[in-house]
Amino acid sequence: MTTTADAARIVRTVRGMPASDGAGVKLTRVIGSPQLPDLDPFLMLDEFGTDAPEDYLAGFPEHPHRGFETVTYMLDGRMRHKDNHGNEGLLVPGSVQWMTAGRGLVHSEMPEQEAGRMRGFQLWVNLPAKDKMTAPRYQEFAPARIPVVQAGAGVSVKVIAGVVDGVAGPIAQPATDPLYLDITLAAGASWQHTLPDGHNAFAYAFEGDVRAGEGDDARPLAAQELAVLGGGARLTVAAGDAGARLILVAGRPLREPVARHGPFVMNTRQELMQAFVDYEQGRF
Repeated sequence: MTTTADAARIVRTVRGMPASDGAGVKLTRVIGSPQLPDLDPFLMLDEFGTDAPEDYLAGFPEHPHRGFETVTYMLDGRMRHKDNHGNEGLLVPGSVQWMTAGRGLVHSEMPEQEAGRMRGFQLWVNLPAKDKMTAPRYQEFAPARIPVVQAGAGVSVKVIAGVVDGVAGPIAQPATDPLYLDITLAAGASWQHTLPDGHNAFAYAFEGDVRAGEGDDARPLAAQELAVLGGGARLTVAAGDAGARLILVAGRPLREPVARHGPFVMNTRQELMQAFVDYEQGRF
């Protein structure tokens, strides 16, 4: 027997703030803003999306990272990435890159088209203290490698990380055991999913409109709004008349102190200062 006490609900909603990064790329910062500085283990969520090439052509020239992971999910457009360790690749629509910066690297992310739409997400995921100085690595998957589950009538779920109906996504990260789903709901369709126990979770609607929760606790979530989820583990989402598309993300919280500045995320101020010294002395 299930009760509404078992149901996840929207604890609060947050609307992203206009921001820019790299060489002036325009984006919307949803996590990492004054309204929601972080949601352990998540440090930042940016949505980028524009039809105007001048908004993104300058891209993200060379910049360093240490102590966390970046997750880039491309919806439209192409992005060439390369780093100072000799890694290089091209992210195409529907592809995912989960980069573990670890002890440090210097990389660039540059659009590879002169016109058309550039759209996607970048999520920053913290690393536990024991993994912050690990060797950098990439988990990169083309669209064909990311399974799509027809989870019900009018419900399609891309499983980037986690498990849906016995189908596992390709991303593995034991420290935070992430869930990352891209959910498409047809008009009036609904879907229920059990969130991982003890994880912090959020849903971000980016097309249409959706309701999350059950009974009297169900609340609307408009496009470009993030819902911090709480309560029980059983999440129900239902689309309105226009249908909806959203990402659902969850991760095991690290519950460790965070010292961050710009592209470095460590546990103490001393470690943070050392990161700047190491970068300036070419140790990345």
